[in-house]
Order: sequence, then structure tokens, then C-alpha cells
Amino acid sequence: MTPVRLETTVELRPDAGAGRLSVSARHEAVLGGGDRVLLLDDRGWVEEARGAGSGELGPLRETDIAFTARTVVGPDEPWPGRTAAEAERDHWDALAETLRRHGVAAGGAELSSLPHRVVLGPLLRALVESGPQRAPETP
Repeated sequence: MTPVRLETTVELRPDAGAGRLSVSARHEAVLGGGDRVLLLDDRGWVEEARGAGSGELGPLRETDIAFTARTVVGPDEPWPGRTAAEAERDHWDALAETLRRHGVAAGGAELSSLPHRVVLGPLLRALVESGPQRAPETP
């Protein structure tokens, strides 16, 4: 099997507190037969409410969420002494190595050219579709 696309699923995390939105990102390679290989599951981000005590997040747009999701799953910024091109190559090669450990042959350059779909989980989708947003309250 070979990878046909990358897919990042984003969902609200239960650690969100009053006045903040916490999102997890699960990055996978989708193979030709529909199987998936987990590439990264330790990524995500937090958005703080605008204005102290307001709880208002401002508009949450799917396009903005997709942009942020693609950013947080990499490539990361280069370490000191490394170029952006080196960091990007290292990132894609590391993902390709993860696939090789699962018996999937793909190079880093090949992975970098695949389409990348971002999928909103049901809780995040409901929040986006609900209109003006306030950060979810935790019990």
C-alpha cells in the first residue's frame, strides 16, 4: 500500500478551561486501501479568549482551524544552526521513517507533495457551526 493523502483530525480537548479553547491534532497517512498509519498524536494548540474575563473567542472559521492544524503538525521551525529547508526535509523524512516501520514505503519528498485534508471532530464542528463562540466552560 502507498499513501494517497495526509489527514489531520482536530477535536476539542477536555482540558479547556473557562475562557480558552484547547484543540488536539491527530495526523495520519491514509493508504490506498483506506488503512491509516498514525504519524503524530502529540500536537495541538490553545486559543485564549479575547479580553480578560470575556470568554469570547471571536469567530471560529473552519479555514482558520485547518490552517492552524496544518501548521502544528509541521514542519517545525528550524533549530538554531539549521535552515528552514533542512528542518522541512528532516520533518518529512521522519514521517517517512514512521511509515517504513509500519511496512509502508514512501519517501519524505513524496509525502510532502500529498494532499492534506483537515477533518473537524464532532465537538469542534458543533462549536464552529453554533455561531458566535464563547470558550467552552468546564464543569
